[in-house]
Amino acid sequence: MRAGKIIAAGVLSALALTSVPAFAQPAGQPIRMIFPFAAGGSGDALARIITERIGKETGRGGIVENRTGASGRIGVNAVKNSAPDGGTLLITAFAPMSIFPLFYGDKLGYDPDKDFTPISQPVSFEFALAASNALNVKSVSELAAALKKDSAKAVFGTPAAGALPHFLGLETGKKIGVDLRMIVFRGSALGINDLVAGQLPLMVTLTPDFAPHHEAGKIRILATFGEERSIHVKDVPTMKELGHNIVGYGWYGVYGPAKMPPELAARYSKIIADMVREPATRERLVKMGLVPTGTTGPELAAIQKRDREFWAGPVRESGFQPQQ
Repeated sequence: MRAGKIIAAGVLSALALTSVPAFAQPAGQPIRMIFPFAAGGSGDALARIITERIGKETGRGGIVENRTGASGRIGVNAVKNSAPDGGTLLITAFAPMSIFPLFYGDKLGYDPDKDFTPISQPVSFEFALAASNALNVKSVSELAAALKKDSAKAVFGTPAAGALPHFLGLETGKKIGVDLRMIVFRGSALGINDLVAGQLPLMVTLTPDFAPHHEAGKIRILATFGEERSIHVKDVPTMKELGHNIVGYGWYGVYGPAKMPPELAARYSKIIADMVREPATRERLVKMGLVPTGTTGPELAAIQKRDREFWAGPVRESGFQPQQ
């Protein structure tokens, strides 16, 4: 679905500050970026990179707060209930804004479209389907044939229930005419260990998590799920390229509370877009397994809505119900 976007300092930064209404700049208060998941990993690192840059550009400094719990909903609600003065921001993976509304219902506690000001999608990230070498298949068509002969091997691993790899795996099964059954692991690493060991036939997770094992010949990535070939494994076709219309990718979004001053939201958006276009930062993000994009706020809102509409059918058909 998409991909592509740090510069500015000194006089430019000072001039930019004058264009933002004074009420939007609480004196002496550092910008607080809430990341609703645990510290560590690419999302947390991204939150710190962005917070540092926004804090520097505004002269206010910034801190990252890992407000965890309820699959991210506690942190998201904390931003919803904060003052819309630009002092509290949210950076979250896509699921709380695009996927969770499809199955949490009233338990969600917020409206992704009404309770927040979209600022930017700084990056996206890719997913892939990989097979164990024990399965002895080299393509999606060979996979379909093998699983139709031996349905006991029609099992795929996923790093979490209710996340996009869950539904990408189920949709893959439908497209190739196989009833794929899911095994949930606590994160990618455990599942990939079983995949390498030949104890798990298939897995769907982040492309860069698979890439080193694929390059070492320990597993085979059969396809990726982006609109275009992955920057991490350029030799691997997309599902769409193979004639299966399954396109799904993850992303991080930066938001403020609803009713945030438009001028301030636009300024934060520009800081992020300029940042991810900077060559050194872009290279750093790619090494983290992220694809720089740097969208505007309205573009993020459109992506959020489009993804929710796209996955509404598959999620409903899966019958998935969250445990909390």
